Amino acid sequence: MATEPLFAADAIPSVQAKDHIGETATVCGRVGTAATLESSHVTFLNFDKPFPNHTFTGFIAGENRAKFGTPEKDLLGKDLCLTGKIQDYRGKPKIVLTDPEQITPQSK
Repeated sequence: MATEPLFAADAIPSVQAKDHIGETATVCGRVGTAATLESSHVTFLNFDKPFPNHTFTGFIAGENRAKFGTPEKDLLGKDLCLTGKIQDYRGKPKIVLTDPEQITPQSK
């Protein structure tokens, strides 16, 4: 019996995002930890495993944070897809989020 794909055919699983640095793509996975730094209001959505063992990060800069509500609470544990340019940050892939429309629920 065939199983349903976990994400759209053109989406990249979060564990494979490291292989797509420099590409603009959609990366899907589960938010394992989410945190906002009080000093700068920067938010990190770490996928698959808690920091520092995460495989991929969604990064929200402080100046864009208000557009996203309370992502550290609302998105924790969710299966999501993030769309944008995959960048390297200290050896881990990330997508910088500037618009809430870059975040979509992962289709099952």
